[in-house]
Amino acid sequence: MLLESRKSTGCVALCALASSVTPVAAGEEPTTLDRITVTDSAIEDRFDPGTTDPTSRARIDQAQVERQQAKNLIEILGSVSGVTADLQGDGETIKIKLRGIENQRFMGEKPGVAIVVDGVPVFERTGKVNIDLDNIERIEVVKGAASYLYGDDALAGAVMITTRRGAGQRGLRVDADRGAFGYRRHLLHAGFAGDALSGHVQYGEREQDGYYYLSSTHARTWSGHLQYALDDASDLSLGFEKSERFRDREGSVTGVTAATLDPTGRNEGRGYTRNFDVDLSRWNLRYSRDLDERSQLMAVVYEYRDDTSFWSAPMRFDAAGRPTTDVDDYSALNDYRQTQRGAKAEYRVSLPRFALMGGLDLRRNAFDNDNRALNSFRTTPRGPVTAAGTQLADDETRERMRALYGEAKFALGNATVATMNVRRDRVDVDFDAAPVAGNGNRAVSAGRAFEVDSYRAGVTHALGPSSSLFAAASTGFRLPTAEQLYRGETTTNAWVHSNPDLRPEQAISLEIGARHRRSIVGWDTSFAASVFQIDRDDFILDSNGQYASTGTTIGGGSQFRNIGGARSRGLELEARTTAHAGWAFEAALSFLDARFTRYDDFFLSLGNANGRFVADPTPAQRADPSFWRSNYTVVAHDNGGKRIPRAAPRTLDLRAHWFPAPGWAVTGELDARARSWADEINQERWPGFTLFHASARYERKLPGPSGTRLTLFARVENVFDKRHWLIARGTGDANYDGRYDREDLSIVPDPGRTWRVGLSLRY
Repeated sequence: MLLESRKSTGCVALCALASSVTPVAAGEEPTTLDRITVTDSAIEDRFDPGTTDPTSRARIDQAQVERQQAKNLIEILGSVSGVTADLQGDGETIKIKLRGIENQRFMGEKPGVAIVVDGVPVFERTGKVNIDLDNIERIEVVKGAASYLYGDDALAGAVMITTRRGAGQRGLRVDADRGAFGYRRHLLHAGFAGDALSGHVQYGEREQDGYYYLSSTHARTWSGHLQYALDDASDLSLGFEKSERFRDREGSVTGVTAATLDPTGRNEGRGYTRNFDVDLSRWNLRYSRDLDERSQLMAVVYEYRDDTSFWSAPMRFDAAGRPTTDVDDYSALNDYRQTQRGAKAEYRVSLPRFALMGGLDLRRNAFDNDNRALNSFRTTPRGPVTAAGTQLADDETRERMRALYGEAKFALGNATVATMNVRRDRVDVDFDAAPVAGNGNRAVSAGRAFEVDSYRAGVTHALGPSSSLFAAASTGFRLPTAEQLYRGETTTNAWVHSNPDLRPEQAISLEIGARHRRSIVGWDTSFAASVFQIDRDDFILDSNGQYASTGTTIGGGSQFRNIGGARSRGLELEARTTAHAGWAFEAALSFLDARFTRYDDFFLSLGNANGRFVADPTPAQRADPSFWRSNYTVVAHDNGGKRIPRAAPRTLDLRAHWFPAPGWAVTGELDARARSWADEINQERWPGFTLFHASARYERKLPGPSGTRLTLFARVENVFDKRHWLIARGTGDANYDGRYDREDLSIVPDPGRTWRVGLSLRY
């Protein structure tokens, strides 16, 4: 078959890295390197990095994904050291984080990790990524600053997700799952494979009533892939995904008392956002050709659309100035439309003892933001009324990016390979805002151009047939957003300023590690260890502190500035075994020290930050609860040297897989996290936890056509019903009582023990 021939032909050239270095074993003469192959790609992750990649990586294939029976990505990525995530109430919408980078950020900011789906860089308005778990073929996690390959926002690394494709998707499949809190999942899949053409289409839906008050969710997704072998050496493929998603309240409550007495949030805690309607669509057309047995060409064109509407900013006071906590009393209705279009091309060639890859990356992104008053409200009891329907914001951002990147690998000896990468990005940002009430009815038009260079230099050295050392230094960057550059142009607040001179944030990553493989009492075991440091400079922060007051002269007014720095240092250890004697094991252990190196001015607000600023309240004012509902003050902090919040110093994931009989697999997992700080000033703690999870899976062949089989599974999360917090954040005086303490934390309590059962029938 042409498809099979194409795969076989490509493997000679594309998978050679795994054996490109013949290590020098004790007592043996050195051998000669026949070929070096470039394995990095911003388009595809099919190139096996083998033992000569100088950067920590983890790859999870389709079989591992399916075995997890996961509800969200973090259940899959939990066995990868250094990976953490913020979960929304539905459990499927997450923000992936690596090595403590961006643990101090939340809500809508970028995650500091490049997310690439089938070569398409995706970023959603909420800073998180929605991905159809039923359409994942494999996942690769690249750790360390990685802008040398992926460009903007790869401060801590990248996650590459490849969706299902190829002849392996032939046949029919029907899935049905049920679980706690009304969880329901259904999937229908149909695929075919011929001599030159293969493809599949599937429809999946997930929904749940939710543990939290007003936390119902649903997701309905069509996806598919069509692949055509043009000849024995080239193919053309088209992938698509269309998803309609809804999620309501994310599950946060205010303060530890509410987290204990009202964890579902029925009586307290509306959350900053609600009622997310999300329409996502993605398509990509990819061309791949093996020019000969040593060179290849790949190209992809794509489009990604995100149309999201949601409520934000719970009202404190209604139009009459009365305090309100009604669950539907929100200030703003946001409509955000994002379109990302682009094209990439890569050429690679493998020569004796030398290899090259060159790439071109073009992007055209558009972000349109429409913000209106959802209800009539006041920000203080006696403040002006903002009428429902008032246009608060109407702006658009256009980004044009052009980048050239490349990689060179060359042999320094019979057991040593060096790697060099370079990338140059040119990004033009244009911002336009229509005249609306929110910006004093004046039109705004501004623009800025950025040019950024990124690098990586690394080396690997084989110590023997099954051991190697590696080391790398790399850089990452993140461009300022339009809001950070031009926020002062979109508000009438005299103390809020733009800063069009912001510099891109920079990261420098250093890493030294080792890989080793050996048999231990019959278990073929792979080990990985790495020591790393990521230094960030020109950290962009608000001069008045994260989410602090904006109507004061403190700090010279509220303005985003390059005023911060941070450093993450740590040790990561991983071990995995193949199955032996009915057992297999996985372990991932991380030690992390993440601190602010520079954060001189952090202003913590006390009282209603939308009210009147009072520099030094009198003792009588401080003791008067009504004073704080309309006024506020700030307390200055120097956070330099303090730990980055929500970056646990230790995490551990242990998994044991037991195969008691043919077709059976039982897994037990220990998931432990040490306590960390919940806020930048390091005053309030996020307690640690140790959880146990368990799952069982049974698969058997059925009479009928070849490949017909039935799979049953059951999974229990948090077996011992350990109560803990999924996330805890502290930014200021949330309850307007004039002091900051543990009752001001925004907390998402864990729902406790949950379960899922399901079946899959394949023909």
